[in-house]
Amino acid sequence: MPNPRLASRYAKSLLDLAIEKGQLDTAYADMKYLQAVCAASAEFVNLLRSPIIKADQKNSIITAVTTGKVSELTASFNNLLVRKGRESDLPEIATAFVEQYNALKDIHKVTLTTAVEVSADLQNAIAQRVKTAHSFASVELESKVDPSLIGGFVLEFDNNLVDASVVRDLRDIKKQFQQNLYVPQM
Repeated sequence: MPNPRLASRYAKSLLDLAIEKGQLDTAYADMKYLQAVCAASAEFVNLLRSPIIKADQKNSIITAVTTGKVSELTASFNNLLVRKGRESDLPEIATAFVEQYNALKDIHKVTLTTAVEVSADLQNAIAQRVKTAHSFASVELESKVDPSLIGGFVLEFDNNLVDASVVRDLRDIKKQFQQNLYVPQM
Protein backbone atom coordinates (compact mmCIF):
# COMPACT_ATOMS: atom_id res chain seq x y z
CA MET A 1 0.00 0.00 0.00
CA PRO A 2 1.52 3.35 -1.03
CA ASN A 3 2.48 5.63 1.84
CA PRO A 4 3.03 9.20 0.60
CA ARG A 5 4.22 10.53 3.97
CA LEU A 6 6.90 7.83 4.25
CA ALA A 7 7.95 8.33 0.62
CA SER A 8 8.25 12.07 1.17
CA ARG A 9 10.42 11.61 4.25
CA TYR A 10 12.80 9.16 2.58
CA ALA A 11 12.98 11.39 -0.50
CA LYS A 12 13.76 14.42 1.69
CA SER A 13 16.53 12.48 3.44
CA LEU A 14 18.09 11.50 0.13
CA LEU A 15 17.72 15.06 -1.16
CA ASP A 16 19.45 16.50 1.90
CA LEU A 17 22.25 13.92 1.71
CA ALA A 18 22.73 14.56 -2.01
CA ILE A 19 22.98 18.31 -1.36
CA GLU A 20 25.47 17.70 1.44
CA LYS A 21 27.61 15.45 -0.78
CA GLY A 22 27.31 17.79 -3.79
CA GLN A 23 25.60 15.11 -5.88
CA LEU A 24 22.13 16.58 -6.22
CA ASP A 25 21.94 16.47 -10.02
CA THR A 26 23.36 12.95 -10.08
CA ALA A 27 20.79 11.76 -7.53
CA TYR A 28 18.06 13.46 -9.58
CA ALA A 29 19.14 11.62 -12.73
CA ASP A 30 19.21 8.36 -10.75
CA MET A 31 15.70 8.88 -9.40
CA LYS A 32 14.43 9.76 -12.89
CA TYR A 33 15.96 6.48 -14.10
CA LEU A 34 14.31 4.50 -11.27
CA GLN A 35 11.02 6.26 -11.93
CA ALA A 36 11.25 5.28 -15.61
CA VAL A 37 12.10 1.66 -14.73
CA CYS A 38 9.11 1.45 -12.39
CA ALA A 39 6.81 3.03 -14.99
CA ALA A 40 8.03 0.71 -17.75
CA SER A 41 8.00 -2.54 -15.79
CA ALA A 42 4.99 -3.51 -13.72
CA GLU A 43 6.80 -6.79 -12.98
CA PHE A 44 9.63 -4.88 -11.29
CA VAL A 45 7.16 -2.99 -9.08
CA ASN A 46 5.33 -6.24 -8.27
CA LEU A 47 8.65 -7.81 -7.33
CA LEU A 48 9.41 -4.90 -4.97
CA ARG A 49 6.01 -5.25 -3.31
CA SER A 50 5.95 -9.04 -3.10
CA PRO A 51 5.99 -10.38 0.47
CA ILE A 52 7.03 -13.83 -0.82
CA ILE A 53 10.40 -12.81 -2.27
CA LYS A 54 13.13 -12.51 0.34
CA ALA A 55 14.97 -9.24 0.95
CA ASP A 56 18.36 -10.55 -0.21
CA GLN A 57 16.83 -11.67 -3.53
CA LYS A 58 15.18 -8.27 -3.97
CA ASN A 59 18.47 -6.55 -3.18
CA SER A 60 20.35 -8.61 -5.76
CA ILE A 61 17.69 -7.90 -8.40
CA ILE A 62 17.68 -4.15 -7.66
CA THR A 63 21.48 -4.19 -7.83
CA ALA A 64 21.40 -6.04 -11.16
CA VAL A 65 18.93 -3.53 -12.61
CA THR A 66 20.82 -0.46 -11.38
CA THR A 67 24.49 -1.47 -11.63
CA GLY A 68 26.33 1.01 -13.82
CA LYS A 69 23.20 3.14 -14.21
CA VAL A 70 23.03 4.86 -10.80
CA SER A 71 25.59 6.48 -8.54
CA GLU A 72 27.10 4.93 -5.44
CA LEU A 73 24.93 7.20 -3.27
CA THR A 74 21.72 5.93 -4.85
CA ALA A 75 22.93 2.32 -4.74
CA SER A 76 23.60 2.70 -1.01
CA PHE A 77 20.20 4.31 -0.56
CA ASN A 78 18.51 1.39 -2.35
CA ASN A 79 20.44 -1.02 -0.14
CA LEU A 80 19.21 0.88 2.94
CA LEU A 81 15.62 0.64 1.71
CA VAL A 82 15.92 -3.13 1.39
CA ARG A 83 17.54 -3.49 4.83
CA LYS A 84 14.72 -1.44 6.40
CA GLY A 85 12.03 -3.38 4.49
CA ARG A 86 10.92 -0.26 2.57
CA GLU A 87 11.81 -1.39 -0.96
CA SER A 88 8.11 -1.60 -1.80
CA ASP A 89 7.95 2.19 -1.51
CA LEU A 90 10.75 2.81 -4.04
CA PRO A 91 8.42 3.98 -6.88
CA GLU A 92 6.74 6.53 -4.60
CA ILE A 93 10.09 7.62 -3.13
CA ALA A 94 11.49 8.24 -6.62
CA THR A 95 8.42 10.30 -7.56
CA ALA A 96 8.56 12.26 -4.29
CA PHE A 97 12.27 12.96 -4.83
CA VAL A 98 11.64 14.31 -8.34
CA GLU A 99 8.82 16.52 -7.00
CA GLN A 100 11.00 17.85 -4.17
CA TYR A 101 13.89 18.48 -6.58
CA ASN A 102 11.55 20.40 -8.90
CA ALA A 103 10.28 22.47 -5.97
CA LEU A 104 13.85 23.19 -4.86
CA LYS A 105 14.96 24.24 -8.35
CA ASP A 106 11.67 26.08 -9.08
CA ILE A 107 10.84 23.81 -12.01
CA HIS A 108 7.14 23.68 -12.86
CA LYS A 109 5.69 20.65 -14.63
CA VAL A 110 3.30 21.52 -17.45
CA THR A 111 1.25 18.87 -19.25
CA LEU A 112 -0.01 19.64 -22.75
CA THR A 113 -2.64 17.27 -24.14
CA THR A 114 -3.62 17.63 -27.79
CA ALA A 115 -5.69 15.66 -30.28
CA VAL A 116 -2.73 15.23 -32.64
CA GLU A 117 1.04 15.32 -32.24
CA VAL A 118 2.40 18.88 -32.14
CA SER A 119 5.78 20.06 -33.35
CA ALA A 120 8.71 20.75 -31.06
CA ASP A 121 8.60 24.44 -32.05
CA LEU A 122 4.98 24.74 -30.93
CA GLN A 123 5.75 22.90 -27.68
CA ASN A 124 8.62 25.28 -26.98
CA ALA A 125 6.42 28.29 -27.78
CA ILE A 126 3.72 27.07 -25.38
CA ALA A 127 6.28 26.37 -22.64
CA GLN A 128 7.77 29.83 -23.12
CA ARG A 129 4.33 31.44 -23.03
CA VAL A 130 3.40 29.69 -19.76
CA LYS A 131 6.81 30.55 -18.31
CA THR A 132 6.52 34.27 -19.02
CA ALA A 133 2.79 34.56 -18.20
CA HIS A 134 3.25 33.06 -14.73
CA SER A 135 6.84 34.21 -14.02
CA PHE A 136 8.14 30.65 -13.66
CA ALA A 137 11.91 30.18 -13.46
CA SER A 138 11.80 26.96 -15.47
CA VAL A 139 9.16 24.81 -17.16
CA GLU A 140 9.25 21.07 -17.86
CA LEU A 141 6.73 20.33 -20.61
CA GLU A 142 5.20 16.89 -21.01
CA SER A 143 3.22 16.36 -24.20
CA LYS A 144 0.41 13.82 -24.54
CA VAL A 145 -1.88 12.88 -27.42
CA ASP A 146 -5.57 12.15 -26.79
CA PRO A 147 -7.63 11.83 -30.01
CA SER A 148 -10.88 12.03 -28.02
CA LEU A 149 -10.30 15.81 -27.67
CA ILE A 150 -11.16 16.12 -31.40
CA GLY A 151 -9.22 19.39 -31.59
CA GLY A 152 -7.71 22.12 -29.44
CA PHE A 153 -5.69 21.42 -26.31
CA VAL A 154 -5.74 20.92 -22.54
CA LEU A 155 -2.98 22.53 -20.48
CA GLU A 156 -2.35 21.52 -16.85
CA PHE A 157 0.10 23.12 -14.42
CA ASP A 158 0.22 23.88 -10.68
CA ASN A 159 -3.40 22.81 -10.05
CA ASN A 160 -4.57 24.94 -12.99
CA LEU A 161 -6.45 23.57 -15.99
CA VAL A 162 -6.93 25.36 -19.28
CA ASP A 163 -9.35 23.34 -21.40
CA ALA A 164 -9.58 24.71 -24.92
CA SER A 165 -10.67 21.47 -26.54
CA VAL A 166 -13.43 20.94 -29.06
CA VAL A 167 -14.96 18.14 -26.99
CA ARG A 168 -15.41 20.57 -24.07
CA ASP A 169 -17.11 23.09 -26.36
CA LEU A 170 -19.43 20.34 -27.61
CA ARG A 171 -20.27 19.35 -24.02
CA ASP A 172 -21.04 22.99 -23.19
CA ILE A 173 -23.35 23.29 -26.20
CA LYS A 174 -25.09 20.04 -25.28
CA LYS A 175 -25.64 21.32 -21.74
CA GLN A 176 -27.16 24.54 -23.09
CA PHE A 177 -29.60 22.59 -25.25
CA GLN A 178 -30.52 20.32 -22.35
CA GLN A 179 -31.31 23.35 -20.20
CA ASN A 180 -33.56 24.53 -23.04
CA LEU A 181 -32.64 28.19 -22.60
CA TYR A 182 -33.76 29.18 -26.08
CA VAL A 183 -37.24 27.70 -26.05
CA PRO A 184 -39.85 29.36 -23.81
CA GLN A 185 -41.26 27.20 -21.04
CA MET A 186 -44.90 26.14 -21.51
